[in-house]
Amino acid sequence: MPYTPMPHLLATARLELRHWTESDVDAHRVLVAERGGGMPSIEHNRRMIADQRAASALTGIALLAVIRRDVGDFIGYCGLTVGRASVDEPEIAYELFRRVHGQGYATEAASAVLDAAIATGRRRLRATVRPWNAPSFRVLEKLGFERDRVSTDDRGELVWLTRSLP
Repeated sequence: MPYTPMPHLLATARLELRHWTESDVDAHRVLVAERGGGMPSIEHNRRMIADQRAASALTGIALLAVIRRDVGDFIGYCGLTVGRASVDEPEIAYELFRRVHGQGYATEAASAVLDAAIATGRRRLRATVRPWNAPSFRVLEKLGFERDRVSTDDRGELVWLTRSLP
């Protein structure tokens, strides 16, 4: 089924979600390092940005950089990806710096992405969350996602959630 491409620029009251740029490389490296496991190389991040842009051109969906409009700083990413799902039922994904957790930015960004997903004509979104990640469950529940099933991968349990779109 053909879908309308997702916009690559979304704006909310406090945030701008846009395509990745070279200026996001250093901040994204720090975000990835915050997960544990070390700092990725600059080249690795440049490839990630190039891969994201190429995937977006093919699928019409995108993970977008999340920028605070008041100060212009990169605070994470949010968007749609094939991930563990499909082009027809993509996965909503987001990750923000710990320093901005608890301020409603994830819900605000994910809500804008949800609206963009509806505008593409898709019928359902998916999400996957590790069982320990209570804040992500809260964000997804606010957006109307419901728990669907549990699976496992090489890192342990993974909870799947779904949301039907109007």
